[in-house]
Amino acid sequence: MEIYENRNVPAVNHPWLLSLTILVLLVFGALAVAQSIAVALSTVLFGIPFEDLMPLLTGNLSHPNARIAFLFIQGIGGGGAFLLGGWLFIRLVDKKTLMIKQQISRVKFTGILVMILLMVGFIAFNSLIVYLNTNVHFPEFLSGFEKALRDKEDELMLLTQYITDFDNGLEFFVALLVIGIMAGWGEEYLFRGILQPKMHQYTGNVHLGVWITAFIFSAIHLQFYGLFPRMFLGALFGYLYVYSGSLIYPILAHTLNNALTVTLVYLGKIGEIDFDIEGPSEIYWPYVLIGLVVFVVGFRYFVAMHPKPEENGEVAQSV
Repeated sequence: MEIYENRNVPAVNHPWLLSLTILVLLVFGALAVAQSIAVALSTVLFGIPFEDLMPLLTGNLSHPNARIAFLFIQGIGGGGAFLLGGWLFIRLVDKKTLMIKQQISRVKFTGILVMILLMVGFIAFNSLIVYLNTNVHFPEFLSGFEKALRDKEDELMLLTQYITDFDNGLEFFVALLVIGIMAGWGEEYLFRGILQPKMHQYTGNVHLGVWITAFIFSAIHLQFYGLFPRMFLGALFGYLYVYSGSLIYPILAHTLNNALTVTLVYLGKIGEIDFDIEGPSEIYWPYVLIGLVVFVVGFRYFVAMHPKPEENGEVAQSV
């Protein structure tokens, strides 16, 4: 179960709407401050003139340091801001703790290996969801809405291609750090570490907590044609936390997923493999079915090897 405990101070229980509003304001405030600082530092660290900052932020700058500067801004203003905003909320508003030492103590080396296996299986199976979501078509009377969604998707894809069009190994390494590690840690800390246990508490249902959080996690990426595969991925991260009682597993799983994608893009860029970042153009059923079997078997084994704390005679720590 999730760990979201009171510190050694009087308990604070805000109304759910007020609590979520404060969380959103703190996170967006942290985003604004962190990105402003990162943008200002980019002019000094990467030699980018002030007048080129706007083209940089839209992925339209041809400066030799533009991609690394963009990744730097994303790292500080994205994953870093999620960590900062979430930490401020826990410390100053909810006065809770994630009990990091206990989170770490629940991690098993064999659990990490099984998690990697089930993640590989899930990614293979999720290619089916990616394909189906990418090929969603609306009725004729919603054609204008569909066009708007497609245009937004194309815009975001151009930005993604700009970020991942690596010119050298250094850019690849920085992308691994920012997209893999910082985004993985920051997003899991905020969504699974804070928002999921709060949704569990508000709804009184652990599964609703997982799926509501997964939907919000996916929706903030503003990509309808990636909404469902990302939501299923977020739900998987949520259940890894629920059944293990350790946030470390979803953090590692999220990092693995992002790092694998970045690595595949880089290998495709240098011609080692054939990889299309826009998603599969057709369904490879053997790949999907084998992935599903590997995922189901791996997930069942993962759950079995992480019994509830009560079953080990420990005191349960949860919301």
